[in-house]
Amino acid sequence: MTASEAPPEWQAGGVDAGSAFDELVAAMDGALVVVTAATGDDRDGCLVGFHSQCSIEPRRYAVWLSKANRTHDIARRARHLAIHLVGRDDHDLAELFGGETGDDVDKLAQCDWEPGPGGVPLLARCSARFMGRVVESASGIGDHDLFVLEITHADGADVPDALLRLSAATDIEPGHGPTERR
Repeated sequence: MTASEAPPEWQAGGVDAGSAFDELVAAMDGALVVVTAATGDDRDGCLVGFHSQCSIEPRRYAVWLSKANRTHDIARRARHLAIHLVGRDDHDLAELFGGETGDDVDKLAQCDWEPGPGGVPLLARCSARFMGRVVESASGIGDHDLFVLEITHADGADVPDALLRLSAATDIEPGHGPTERR
């Protein structure tokens, strides 16, 4: 059978494709990061699991932000974003940026930070981070929008021994549900 002949609801070993896909993604156990954005005095950040390097030369990084998040709205207007690596021991920081919503809470008032390029907040506890200028964005591809960054700054001097992985953060109740839209 060719790919074009495959049934619309592909079955593998009696497991539907959606469940099988979820298991495979969980097995990869991706690292979580905190993405921050700013435009003028409007700033916020959120916990993100969808991100990846997407070009070697030039250096580019892709991050997908949930349309339900306030950070997404700020990122749509921002010129720069910052990506902060989160250590396994920084679960409380992940809970702040993943479990609270900027619609109700000023997350940045609850942690130390300083302004970086374009005013983007740089979290003091996450000194392993990089920043980039937004060079592309795409919407309409799902419940998250894509932002592609041209890397402009990076600090890898204090990379955590172990990164916080998705499997270690399943107890964090998201500030917004996956089907909420702004």
